[in-house]
Amino acid sequence: MIRTALALTTLLTSPVAAGEIWVTNEKDDTVSVIDTDTLEVIKTYETGERPRGITFSKDYSRVYICASDSDAVQVMDPETGKILHDLPSGEDPEQFVLHPDDIHLFIANEDDAITTVVNTQTRKVVAQIDVGVEPEGMAVSPDGKIAITTSETTNMAHWIDTATNELFANTLVDSRPRHAEFAKDGTQMWVSSEIGGTLTVFNVADQAELAKITFEVQGVHPDRVQPVGFEFTPGDTHAFVALGPSNHVAVVNADTYEVEDYILVGRRVWHMAFNEDRSQLYTTNGVSGDVTVIDVASRKAVKSIKVGRFPWGAALRP
Repeated sequence: MIRTALALTTLLTSPVAAGEIWVTNEKDDTVSVIDTDTLEVIKTYETGERPRGITFSKDYSRVYICASDSDAVQVMDPETGKILHDLPSGEDPEQFVLHPDDIHLFIANEDDAITTVVNTQTRKVVAQIDVGVEPEGMAVSPDGKIAITTSETTNMAHWIDTATNELFANTLVDSRPRHAEFAKDGTQMWVSSEIGGTLTVFNVADQAELAKITFEVQGVHPDRVQPVGFEFTPGDTHAFVALGPSNHVAVVNADTYEVEDYILVGRRVWHMAFNEDRSQLYTTNGVSGDVTVIDVASRKAVKSIKVGRFPWGAALRP
């Protein structure tokens, strides 16, 4: 308790970059906006039904929200919270990723087993790509040449050539892949497998498996250790991994693939976002309906912030 209090004092008195963390609340049909200076919710905006994935345009003038049960991607003005318009998205959009061109949105449609590509300027569907059953995770390489869709039931990562919008490879992962991210300047691609309990690391050049990372939380049954979202520290030296109903975040050395630490957070930790200088990490905890603030340097949870019911996605607005 004393160590936690000291960590919170350090966090609140140290200079950190100001900004906002936007959190989707899938049971309340809202987004909560957290001020990274005060660590308080400062705004709550209404959205469509069951908001999950969330991301910003490059200039942060627009926020995109997957309103899954409304079968739409909503475009919101972050200054006012007003929904500007909906984008066509296919059925049940869950996660998406914005291409580096700041125009094309790649959307996983869980019910349709497709990835939908939408031009955010023309508001039209550019392509629909057949992938595996129950697609969820989406990622795009830093150079924009490759998009990844993970399919929960098919247990695959699907590799898409963004120039042609066609698949060029499929790679097996463990059961129920959830999230994907490129790392190491786009030379690696990581995929979390919720039921498999692993993170798989691929070499992008030939799609070969480089490593498989497993987790073991003391006092927690292995069935509850379920990797979902993850984020990399600057330089991709470490990955912070949300472990679902284990209520812990793992810290993985991204060079050795060894787990270095576990951090206790809220109940059913799902996704996360860093503040601007990556000194703080914010985790969405669905069952406890809150966000845990982690001090990255000390690897300690320092505050819990109440948000809406079943927080799901998180994104930074500097």
